[in-house]
Amino acid sequence: MATFSINSNTFSFNLQIFIFLFLAAKPICSFAQQALDNNPSFSPHISLFGDARVEDGGSHVRLTGPHAPSSGLLLLDKPFKFADERNVGRPTSFAAEFSFSLSPGNGDGLAFVLIPNGFQTRFQDQGYFGLFGENRFLGIEFDTKKDDKVGDLNANHVGIDVGSLESVKVSNLSSLNLVLNNGEILKSWVDYDSSSKLLQVRLSKLNDKRPFTPILAYRIDLFEMWGNEDVFVGIISTTNEESSQSSSNVYSWRFRVRDVSSWMHSLPADPRGYVDKDSQEFRAERSKFCALTILAGLIFNTGCGALLAFVMLFMWAIMVNRHTVFPVECQAGPDDFRYEKVNVIVEKDDQGDKD
Repeated sequence: MATFSINSNTFSFNLQIFIFLFLAAKPICSFAQQALDNNPSFSPHISLFGDARVEDGGSHVRLTGPHAPSSGLLLLDKPFKFADERNVGRPTSFAAEFSFSLSPGNGDGLAFVLIPNGFQTRFQDQGYFGLFGENRFLGIEFDTKKDDKVGDLNANHVGIDVGSLESVKVSNLSSLNLVLNNGEILKSWVDYDSSSKLLQVRLSKLNDKRPFTPILAYRIDLFEMWGNEDVFVGIISTTNEESSQSSSNVYSWRFRVRDVSSWMHSLPADPRGYVDKDSQEFRAERSKFCALTILAGLIFNTGCGALLAFVMLFMWAIMVNRHTVFPVECQAGPDDFRYEKVNVIVEKDDQGDKD
C-alpha cells in the first residue's frame, strides 16, 4: 500500500512538471494577442513565448517581467527558406524593422534572431538571449551588459553573432551618441541582400529618419548556412538575477522576405567616418560601375546624335532635289534652218592697175 502511494505521488509530480513545461513552451493565446494581431505596427501571425506579454490593449509587447531571471520571445509563426523554390539559383533576401526600449539596469538587452525549429521550447533560463548552448543561429544583439567571457566591448554596443555568443562584428554606440538602456524608444533596421551576401544593421532614435549609413555591415552567405531548412525569425530578451528592475519592450515589428536584383546592392559612404574592408570594396565596385555607366551613356548619346544628323541631311537632300529646276537642252530639227543669198562686192583699186 505504501509502495502504491509513493508511485502515485511520483506520477502526480511528474505529470505536474510535464504540464508546466508544456504550458511554458506553448504560445500565449488570448484576447490581448488578438489585439496585437489587429495592430498594423506588427506583422501578422506572431506568437509569444516565456514571459512575453501584450500590454496596453495591444500597443506593445513586454518581453521581460520585473522578476529575475526573466526571458521572453516574440516569434513569427511561419518560417521561411533561403532557398527560394520559385527563383532557383537566387537565395532569399529579407528586411526587418522594429522599435524597442530597454529600461535602465544591467540586463542582457535584446536580440533579433534567426533560429532553427524547436528553439522556442528550450530558450528559457538559458541566459545570454537564450542562445547559450546553441551553435546554429544568427543574432543581432543590442547588448547592455559587458561580459568579458564573450569579449564584449562595453555595456552599450550592437554586435553580430554567428553560431557563437562572441560577436564577429561590433559597433560602439557611445561613439554615435546613442544609449540603449535609458528607456528611450529606438528603431532598428536589419537588411540582408542575398545577391551581395551583405548583412546591414541600422539604428536611430524613434522619430529620426532611416540612417543612410549602417552601423554594421558584414558579409555572410546565409544560404550556405541554412540551405533548404526552415528558418524562424524572432526578437528575444533575457534578464539575469542581478537585473530585477530592467525590462524590455517592443512597440513595432515588420518582417518581409524580398527579392532583389543582383545589380541593386551597394554600401553607401559613411558621413560619420565609418570605414571598413567591406565598405571600401563596395565603394570601389560602385565607382567602377558608375564609370562604365557614364561611358556607355556617352557612346550611346554620340551614336544617337550621329544617326539623327544623317537622317536630317538625307531629308534635306531630298527636299532640295525636289525644288531644283534643271535647264532643258533643245535639239535642232530640219525646219529650224533656211538658206539666204549673200552678195559680196569687191572694189578694185584703180591706182594699182595703172602701175
